Amino acid sequence: MQRISLTGPESAGKSSLAAQLAAHYSTTFVPEYARVYLEAHGPAYTLADLEAIARGQLAAEDAAAQITGFLFCDTDLLVIKIWAENAFGTCPAWVLAELEKPRYALTLLLAPDLPWAPDPLREHPDPAQRWHFYELYRAELVSRGWPFVEISGPPAVRLAQARAACGKL
Repeated sequence: MQRISLTGPESAGKSSLAAQLAAHYSTTFVPEYARVYLEAHGPAYTLADLEAIARGQLAAEDAAAQITGFLFCDTDLLVIKIWAENAFGTCPAWVLAELEKPRYALTLLLAPDLPWAPDPLREHPDPAQRWHFYELYRAELVSRGWPFVEISGPPAVRLAQARAACGKL
C-alpha cells in the first residue's frame, strides 16, 4: 500500500480530488477528520481540539492501511501544523515528531486556484491569504524533502496531473 496525501489551503479541491482518485484506482480514501470533528463539536476550536483532530486523522489512516494499492488521504499533519501555528503560534511537539516519520509515498499540493466554496467550517476566503498558505505548505514540503507534485487548474486537469504523478510511483 502506498499512502498519498493531498494537502494545501482551504477550498483547494482536496476532498473532491481524493474521491476522484479513489474511484479511478478502485480504492478508498481517508476523509478529512477535521470536518467530522468540527461538525460534531462546532466550528470554534482550541489547540487541544487540533490535537484531537490530528490523532483522529492518523487513526483513520491507520485503520485503512490494510488496503492494497493506493490510499489517498484527504489532508495530513502538515495541515495541522500550519493551522496550529497560524491560529495559536505553536504546534504540539508530538505533531512535529510525527511529521519527521516517513508516512507518504507522495504528497499532492493543491493550488487555491479554484473558486472559493463558502462553508461555515472554512476561515480564509481572501485569495491572497489562500496563496499565502499555499506558499507555507510548499516551503514546508521543500524543507522536509518530501516528494510532492503541485496540482493546479480546472478539475479535469487536476485529475490528469494527479493520475500522472501517481502513475510514476
